[in-house]
Amino acid sequence: MYLIKLSAITLFILLTACFVAVEFSIVKARRSRMNQLIQEGVKGAKAAKHVITHLDEYLSACQLGITVTALGLGWLGEPTVRALIQPLFLKTGLHETVSHVLSLIIAFLLVTYVNVVIGELAPKSFAIQKAERITLLFARPMILFYKLMFPFIWLLNHSARLITGLFGLKPASDHEMAYTEEELRVLMAESYRSGMIKKSELHYVNDIFTFDKRTAKEIMVPRNEMVSLPLESGSGRILRDIIKTNKYTRYPVVKGDKDHVVGIINMKEVLFRFLSEGAAFTKHELSPYIQPAIHVIETIPIYQLFVKMQKEHAHMAILIDEYGGTAGLVTAEDIIEEIVGEIRDEFDTDETSSVQKLSDSRYILSAKLLISDVNDLLGTEIAADQVDTLGGWFLTQHIDAKPGSTIECDGFTFTVKEIDSRYILTIEADKAE
Repeated sequence: MYLIKLSAITLFILLTACFVAVEFSIVKARRSRMNQLIQEGVKGAKAAKHVITHLDEYLSACQLGITVTALGLGWLGEPTVRALIQPLFLKTGLHETVSHVLSLIIAFLLVTYVNVVIGELAPKSFAIQKAERITLLFARPMILFYKLMFPFIWLLNHSARLITGLFGLKPASDHEMAYTEEELRVLMAESYRSGMIKKSELHYVNDIFTFDKRTAKEIMVPRNEMVSLPLESGSGRILRDIIKTNKYTRYPVVKGDKDHVVGIINMKEVLFRFLSEGAAFTKHELSPYIQPAIHVIETIPIYQLFVKMQKEHAHMAILIDEYGGTAGLVTAEDIIEEIVGEIRDEFDTDETSSVQKLSDSRYILSAKLLISDVNDLLGTEIAADQVDTLGGWFLTQHIDAKPGSTIECDGFTFTVKEIDSRYILTIEADKAE
């Protein structure tokens, strides 16, 4: 008889453990992951997705199961264990009343301990670490249990909603976890620290988050650095010299000055005609190769510009300022570099990095570097309302800047290293000891 009762107690504890494990696992399991498993044809994935997309119902089913098994354990466990322990106390000569009280206390503590450890804490920890596996394993049994107990679960759910409704709370319509941008950054950083993703992948994701916050002005090639071809030149040699020196694939073509960009020329097309027809490259043959150029305001977000360039199959866009003058240009490569980092080809051997680290406290920075990037790199709090770049900020603080000019800010000494006329090229940042 006692063997049957002990077997029933063990069964109640195991059922409690199962319901607890399912409860925690379906909360932790991700719907997006289940969608992926469904596409991969994993057995039980569809049932698992059904369960985690109806959390109210199946959490109620788990709670009902836990409550019923706990009641069964309380009804059967304590009397059975007490009946086994009390004769041992009576044999020691203790009074029957004392033996009864001691056996009652010990039986209650023992049953509670076993139920909490084996039925609650252990399955909870296991479920948190193996949420996906447990959800897949128990999804179908939980669906069957829910169907069998539907009347009770329906009554419990609606009773609970009636009570929460008195406090102005409405039932959640969607339990899919949504994260803010900052939460996603934290999750990605934790995934990197745990070895789940690579550093480069973390870098790409962080860059994507900042992608839609950047404007074309922040990444453009400024007007003074634009290399253009004149529509009307004295000789073809001028054009050939420009192309030979810079080795770009595409050039804006200007009529008169850079405020009048008439289009874009692709040197591959010119080369193809030269090779196929043996034509000479002169001013008279420039116009047939000119393609229309995209003209957009310099403050356009780069993601909008990228979409526009994709639609129009363009690799270069001309940026204009608020007065209609040319502010600079942006290429598809400039936009892509905002995500994947700097891209260099065989003709970029003379390019220097925008950040040259000389030591842990000393850097050579390009004056075109954005102030926000400088703050991220150095941990400073440089602020400027009217300018975006480090060089622009320096000029607002030191209008007559020349090589050797310095500014002290946030524990760093910023010194102009190179300057071209009034245009600052590089600035050294040296942290004060």
